[in-house]
Amino acid sequence: MTEQGVPHIAHPRVLVLGVCPGRPGEAPFRIVEIDGQVIGEARALTDVLEAAASYGIPIHDLDDPDLIRWVGGDKYTWTKH
Repeated sequence: MTEQGVPHIAHPRVLVLGVCPGRPGEAPFRIVEIDGQVIGEARALTDVLEAAASYGIPIHDLDDPDLIRWVGGDKYTWTKH
């Protein structure tokens, strides 16, 4: 039986969580998970791209929901509002 009308829920390989305040004297950051494992902090978009590349994941489209999910903001959100 085929379920129609059920939305596709992507499980992207890269998950970028919301902005966390940085420690005193440090910039805010976002936690990055790859394949369900926390791999570190990103302070800029380039950090996300470098982390993904180090795991063999080339990101050509930062808005591809099957590859990357931005939680608590988009790819341009790097400060706490």
